[in-house]
Amino acid sequence: MEKKKCRCGAVVLAAGSGKRMGGSTKKQYLLMGGKPVLYYSLKAFEDSFIDEIVLVTGAEDISYCQQELVEKFGFTKVSRVTEGGKERYHSVACGLTALSNCDYIFIHDGARPFVTGEILERCLTDATEYGACVAGMPVKDTIKIADAKGMIRETPDRNLVWMVQTPQVFDALLIRSAYQKLLAEEEKLLQQGIHITDDAMVVETLMRHPVKLTEGSYQNIKITTPEDMRVAESFLAD
Repeated sequence: MEKKKCRCGAVVLAAGSGKRMGGSTKKQYLLMGGKPVLYYSLKAFEDSFIDEIVLVTGAEDISYCQQELVEKFGFTKVSRVTEGGKERYHSVACGLTALSNCDYIFIHDGARPFVTGEILERCLTDATEYGACVAGMPVKDTIKIADAKGMIRETPDRNLVWMVQTPQVFDALLIRSAYQKLLAEEEKLLQQGIHITDDAMVVETLMRHPVKLTEGSYQNIKITTPEDMRVAESFLAD
């Protein structure tokens, strides 16, 4: 399927509480360069080939996002601002439900403001070929796997270890089917000690579908702590 003929939707997640950031303002709404962090993520998708965006946030923030982001900055591709759920994967499921029919679905953390059009293009290329891909970058440091006591258990080959980012992009039928199965088997997975931490894991675990690692950017950081904000502001100033 050619890029220009496929319909692409995006679910942008902004329902997190941002506890590690501290303070009263959630991290996705902190000002960076005079605009909320979330603005930059939405702007990247608005200016790309993406056809539709669903923004997922907390129930108490829907009006703020609609008025102070979507309307204020003219994000015409945001078709809906919808309420998220208890866990990240619940919020993704809410976003998938609100999104119109499309061929490929991009799932992105709103607290990653430095996603670019180039990253989106690379992800779409890989998603069309493999059906599932995630943005990421090879790690720069040696990684150690620890045991329960904090002792080193093994050292994986650094050349094979990536830090995973978003967007994570999937064939629409694949990701919708994966999440439908996840919600149906949620209790069983929890009893087995399986905790879903990203969308690729849903596809890997429940659909047994391989996921391609796609080059993102070392600047495509997720803002979680005050230190991250300082790094982000330095990127913005460059």
